[in-house]
Formats: sequence, structure tokens, C-alpha cells
Amino acid sequence: MTPNTVEKTPVTLLGLGAMGTALARAWLAAGHPLTVWNRTPARAEALAAEGARVAGSAAGAVAANTLVVVCLLDDASVEEALAGTDLTGRDLVNLTTSTPAQARARAAWARERGARYLDGGIMAVPPMIGVPEAGGYVFYSGSPELFERHRETLGVPAGTTYVGEDAGFAALHDVALLSAMYGMFAGAAHAFALIRKEDIDPGALAPLLADWLVAMAPAVHQTADHLRSGDYTRGVVSSLAMQVAGTPTFLDTAEQQGVSPELLSPYFELMRRRLAEGSGEEDLTGVIDLLVR
Repeated sequence: MTPNTVEKTPVTLLGLGAMGTALARAWLAAGHPLTVWNRTPARAEALAAEGARVAGSAAGAVAANTLVVVCLLDDASVEEALAGTDLTGRDLVNLTTSTPAQARARAAWARERGARYLDGGIMAVPPMIGVPEAGGYVFYSGSPELFERHRETLGVPAGTTYVGEDAGFAALHDVALLSAMYGMFAGAAHAFALIRKEDIDPGALAPLLADWLVAMAPAVHQTADHLRSGDYTRGVVSSLAMQVAGTPTFLDTAEQQGVSPELLSPYFELMRRRLAEGSGEEDLTGVIDLLVR
């Protein structure tokens, strides 16, 4: 090792799907010694040619390094892959998509086996991994000491955002953001359906739609402020009463365009229920309270 060489933390990676392979290549490109394992060995061949050491078993891969990163299909896959492995003294970082409850249970499971544990939620798709300008990042939760110990290494494939000592918080943040994403996709799908039978180019609507969604996005800050303060009327511009009064136009337009209202109707129903409780001067924040009852 030359004086200018910095020794990089060795990493073990279990799981070489599209995301796992992208993670592996990022660590290899950054000079981290990497041991990999995958249930289907053929997936490891290309990485072996790029410098990865291929373990013949998950247990062998875990034994190779202290830092063990898991990126498998689901929580059941993690259970199966790690069954019978010796996790004593290992730093286990689980990037497998799971629920908060699964993450908390997996953290307890790891501790019982002598491992330190971090859970992660990846806010990126594989092409964003190893590309800092793409903006991808990973939520981490669990041991704060473990996160600090490996922050630099974990930050190689994508940015890192630590969200708390509760091991379930990374999964919860992950699902919360993705749930909002699907709500946005649902609204966009309805918008495109409305013009589907008209002589309107979807490509012309797309930039208008994107700009409008960007303009509306800052409303989430007011929602957060209302939830913290408990005052859902502060700074309201479009009251719930006014917005509910406008919903028939959206439903009538959908009917006239031959479009199902099924993506809008549930939200409109919640708005009407909140209004019926006498909350007409609020904005839409009160809908959240209906959801969590």
C-alpha cells in the first residue's frame, strides 16, 4: 500500500438482482474489496470478472467481512439466506424492501444473533446508483453508532439519510414517499385519461402537467405546519368548503369524457366527510385525521 492509498472497507453483499448488481459495481469502482453471493451463481460471473470475490454460500460470504449488506427480494428471502449463518460481531445492513414491523423484528432477530443492525430504504432505481448527480439516496435507521461507522462506505452507491434509531423508520419513510408517488401517478393517469379521446397530444400536456405538479408540491410544507400546530385554518387560501363545492365539475367532466372516476372518488368522499364535521374553513389537512382513525 502506497502512502497515498487509503484502505477501503471490505464489503459483503448478498443479492445480485438489478439493484444488488448496481450496488456491487459502485463499491468495486470505488476500490472497496467486495465479496458477493447470489442464489443463482451465474449472476456473479460478470462481477467476478470485475474484481469481486464470489462466495459459494451465504454463510461463507458473511464470514468474509464485518460489513454485510443484504439486498434481496423480501424479508422471507433474508430469513432464508441468513438461516444458519454466524452473525456474531457482524454489522448487518438490510436494504431489502420491507414493512416497518418487519424491519423492527429483523433488528431484534439480528441482535439475538450477536449482530449490529441498520435497516435501509432505497430511494433510487438501479441506473441512479453510483451516479451522484442522479440524486438517489438511501434512508437508514437503527444503530446510530453503526451508521456513523459506515457512513462513508454506505454513501458510495448513493446518498445517505439517517432517520432515527427506531429500525422501522427507514422502511416507513420509504413507503411514505413511495405512497405519495403513487398518488401522484394516479392523478397523472386520470389527467391523461381525460384527453385520451381528444385531438390533444399527450406530449403537449406532459410539460404542463409536470410544471403544475412542481408548483403544487410546496403545499406539503403547509400540511406539515398544520399537523404540528393543530391549526388547520392557518394561511388557508382554498378552503375545504370551496374545494368540495368544485368536485362535481371534476366528476361531471370525467363522465362526459368517458373516464372512470375511481381514482378521484375516494379522496373526494373523504373531503365531503370532513366537511360534514363542520371543518369548512380548513384546507385539506383534516383528511389525514380521517385516515388514521
